[in-house]
Amino acid sequence: MSDFTLDDLEAVIRERLATGDETSYTRKLAAKGMPKAAQKLGEEAVEAVIAAVSGDKAGLASETADLLYHLLVVLALADVKLEAVMAELAGRTGRSGLVEKAQRPKD
Repeated sequence: MSDFTLDDLEAVIRERLATGDETSYTRKLAAKGMPKAAQKLGEEAVEAVIAAVSGDKAGLASETADLLYHLLVVLALADVKLEAVMAELAGRTGRSGLVEKAQRPKD
C-alpha cells in the first residue's frame, strides 16, 4: 500500500501550477485553459470505462490514475479544493444515495 494520497497529488499539481516551469505537463495543460483540461478529463473517464468493461484490471488502475490526476487539475483550475469535494462526500455518508439524489434540485 502506498502512502501517497490524493492530498499529496493535489499539492503537487497546485505547486506546479504556481511555478512557471514550462517543462511541466501540468503547467502546459493549464496554459491551454479549462476547456482542454476538461476535455482530457473526459477522455480519461472514457478510457477508464473501456478498461472496466473489458475486465482489464491493470488498464483500469492506470486509467483511473490518469482520471484522478486530470480531475484534480480541473479542480485546481476552477479553484475548488479537494477538501471541499471530500466534505461533500462526508456530508452524504449515512444517507441513502437514492434519498440524496431525490433531494437535489430539479433542472
